[in-house]
Amino acid sequence: MSHPEATPAAEPASPDPAAEPAPERAPAGSRPLDVQLDQSIAVLANPSAGRGRHAGALAAVLERLGTAGHPVRVLDAPDRDGALAAAHQAVRDGIAALVAVGGDGTLHLAFQAVAGTGTPLGVVPCGTGNDFATEAGIPADPQEAAAAVARALTSGQGRALDLARMTALEGGGGRSGAEPAVKRPRPTIGTDPVWFGAVLGAGFDSIVNEKANRMRWPKGPRRYDIAIMAELARLRARVYTVTLDGVAREEPAIIVAVGNTASYGGGMRVCPDADPTDGLLDVVIGRPMSRVTMMRIKPHLYNGTHVDHPLVDQYRARTVTIAAEGITTYADGERALPLPVTVEAVPGALTLLG
Repeated sequence: MSHPEATPAAEPASPDPAAEPAPERAPAGSRPLDVQLDQSIAVLANPSAGRGRHAGALAAVLERLGTAGHPVRVLDAPDRDGALAAAHQAVRDGIAALVAVGGDGTLHLAFQAVAGTGTPLGVVPCGTGNDFATEAGIPADPQEAAAAVARALTSGQGRALDLARMTALEGGGGRSGAEPAVKRPRPTIGTDPVWFGAVLGAGFDSIVNEKANRMRWPKGPRRYDIAIMAELARLRARVYTVTLDGVAREEPAIIVAVGNTASYGGGMRVCPDADPTDGLLDVVIGRPMSRVTMMRIKPHLYNGTHVDHPLVDQYRARTVTIAAEGITTYADGERALPLPVTVEAVPGALTLLG
């Protein structure tokens, strides 16, 4: 992966003893908040996140949030669609902050409501993976995370982080010689555009998710183990057209991942160098490999050293278009849009609390 050469730094000027002392600067990436005490904190909660192990923690979380001095209310979210609608309405109403209490799925819904609006987002991780929260430095303990949100509101300072925005394209698998893909909004899986904070999977991982979601038995994590084994048995590369900042390349691949942050799937650092403050997306492509090679590479995903394998390529771009036949993407672990799609890094689209 190539990086632009650094520009030599200028020689520092000699300090002027008579000059006024420089004002104290806020930390890099900090963002002042524009909120009033009469604005409420809206809480989007999923008590079943993390298989319910934090179901009893909500009352304590609400109490911690209340120390910021704002009214606190829990949104009425009977199902996924209701949660999304309630979050959007809360943002339109002019809240002090939206706080997501749950796992990556709850957080993914919250991104759709706050992205690009300036409404701050607080994160209280209660899921099994919590990949975005971990990468963003959010405390793992729900009460500590809620206290960090309250402190940020009290201090009037949040953090500016990038998000990724994905839009659907019209056009088949995007093979050479096909009609050019044309962007158009259309009803599809999830929303369009789809915002995500962690990683977009568009390869073997998304195929496994599709398989597991169609299975009625068994329940729980075991279902994904069976789906992995079933898809490994018929592992094959698919032909992708991947366009990075306007430069297209067509190649067969097994793994295609686009990261705003590094990890997905509960700690697998598939895009280990992704940084949600650099205005860029990290793209990792696993070229055709045998089942044995893939199983040998998989443990290295947890420390990010899989990118050192000669069959794994790593790139960076501001805009990425991916096309292939028969693939449905998963963003933040949630079923999203079918390929082809375009993904753009949107600098500072999120104001994060804590």
